[in-house]
Amino acid sequence: MSIVGDIIQKSRKIVVKIGSQTLSDEHGAVNHEALHNIVEQLHALMEKGKQIIIVSSGAGICGVGAINKWHRKEDMNYKQALCAIGQVELMMAYKELFWEYGIHVGQMLLTRDDFGDPTRNLHIRNTLFTLVDEGVVPIINENDSVSVEEIKIGDNDTLSALAANLWGADLLIILSDIDGVYNKNPKDNSDAKLIEEVHDIESLKKEIDSAGKSNFGTGGVVTKITAAEMVTKYGIHLVLANGTKPDILRKIAEGTEKATIFYGK
Repeated sequence: MSIVGDIIQKSRKIVVKIGSQTLSDEHGAVNHEALHNIVEQLHALMEKGKQIIIVSSGAGICGVGAINKWHRKEDMNYKQALCAIGQVELMMAYKELFWEYGIHVGQMLLTRDDFGDPTRNLHIRNTLFTLVDEGVVPIINENDSVSVEEIKIGDNDTLSALAANLWGADLLIILSDIDGVYNKNPKDNSDAKLIEEVHDIESLKKEIDSAGKSNFGTGGVVTKITAAEMVTKYGIHLVLANGTKPDILRKIAEGTEKATIFYGK
């Protein structure tokens, strides 16, 4: 068993952030086969007694897939409308896939204000605990159809970190389109080296080149490192892995695929 596998085995409360890169194909459409594979792996973890919360991107992609005629419109009203439509499509996909295993899902759409207000914070926490305790998988996303700059969280890496801290998770797994954190951008540098273990994030930030974003994501490695800073100070480990690879959760546990782990303090 790998180091990551050992941490997964010891973790009971796991938040899994599924990036838009993981859910989409090379054309930007939803990859249903990939999503099915991830749900099957999450069910396997639940069978081992793990509690799972999902933070899922993909509403915009699903919206474009449903109403493709709007995909070139830059107006914010259309973008938010696409997210409103896509959120339904995304939740339907999760509902159908998890129901293959007799598992219900519950949707939570949140904004920055929800985490900043103590009363809302408490209600979010209580809802999460109730859903998980009853065997329901909460699926969290930012409420993109109403979010404006003042209340926008900005990216789901940050949202997943906020959710992990609020729930008191043991582990946050971020599934993206890269194997982990490299010392330089691997898409531009063939000699880039994967950093498999991170104990000191401040030292890491001084060493790496974090420029560049993927085609369909809004985060990039910077937001993943920020998420790691947010959770590790509360003792929560974070694993960054390549969710575009089939069976990635099983493979990083077995050590047949590599990832980056940030150790909780």
